[in-house]
Amino acid sequence: MEEKSRIVVMEKVYINRANILTPFGNSIQTNWNELLKGNSAVSKIDSFGHLKNFYAGKIENEIFLNLKNELKDNQHYTRLEIICISALQSIIEKSKISQRTAFVLSATKGNIDQLSDSLEKASIPNFAKKIADYFGFKTEPIIISNACVSGVLAVNVAKRFIEIDEFDDAYVLALDELTDFVLTGFNSFQAMDFELCKPFDKDRKGVNLGEAAACVYLSKSQEENSFQILGESSINDANHISGPSRTGEGLVLSIEVAMKEANISSNEIDYISAHGTATLYNDEMEAIAFNRLQMDKTPTNSLKAFYGHTLGASGLLELIIAMKQAEENLVLKSHNFSEIGTSVPLNILNENLQKEVNIILKTSSGFGGSNAVIILKKVQND
Repeated sequence: MEEKSRIVVMEKVYINRANILTPFGNSIQTNWNELLKGNSAVSKIDSFGHLKNFYAGKIENEIFLNLKNELKDNQHYTRLEIICISALQSIIEKSKISQRTAFVLSATKGNIDQLSDSLEKASIPNFAKKIADYFGFKTEPIIISNACVSGVLAVNVAKRFIEIDEFDDAYVLALDELTDFVLTGFNSFQAMDFELCKPFDKDRKGVNLGEAAACVYLSKSQEENSFQILGESSINDANHISGPSRTGEGLVLSIEVAMKEANISSNEIDYISAHGTATLYNDEMEAIAFNRLQMDKTPTNSLKAFYGHTLGASGLLELIIAMKQAEENLVLKSHNFSEIGTSVPLNILNENLQKEVNIILKTSSGFGGSNAVIILKKVQND
């Protein structure tokens, strides 16, 4: 008996509402205004933990205290929890939370500063449960903690759950906090630049770190200013515990799989939001990967010199800023970039570029050889 093949048509999934909380403030528009001025949220820090005289993106006490004062029962929440609740509050609608609403949380360290008090306080599952309970989520939190690709991967996972009809919609929250643990760890790798970092530049020396919270709402239906997720992928190149593949293998494969799902070719991508950490090997790997895929002429930037590397928040923070660039049809310069420093060419912007942006590629790469990418398409509103 002849077996008939079946074509499975996946539900379209859209990113609708979004918000970010950074050293610039607690809204996308506030952040956008500062970015247009060419300002950076990264500043010099005299002393923090074991380090002195370095650059990082830190949410100042004045902003944090305002957030704390706006939150009821704030004594029950840590600094990071208050930041996350404040960020998510602006897009969440309790009427939207049902038994089929997912809550996906991305973090690499969570409340690690609470480790001296107890392991439970420091655990990411405990942290996620507190946030979920605050907003009244009815499902167990889904935690994504996969190095620096966590923010993009969390969106990808939420999208997949909606596609297979496990959930109707999802809130994704990505976050990380500047801590002595994180700073000391990156410094031990000799991966930090003690001046403002220079992604893709010939004089790049390393990364600045930062902190932020970013969140989005995903659903099967589109709202005003929505973005459809055309494709996504996550592939590990298993190269090294910290160093990326020198040939960009995992990133190339991830982009190829995402483009296949999106049913587009590389020349249809209008803009690339790169990971761009300003470390020697990450920027070189990304440049090689983009060249292998004939995307060396595609307008590309890194936001790391604007915000620092915000770890578990970085992928989603930068994706949201990429969406804002598409809405405004304006691609931002790669801050603090002067001259290309990779072995192959790239179109790294040193000035803001006014152009039509409909399809976005966002890439993330992290320790352990992890890579995650997502492709979005701007939905044209009637």
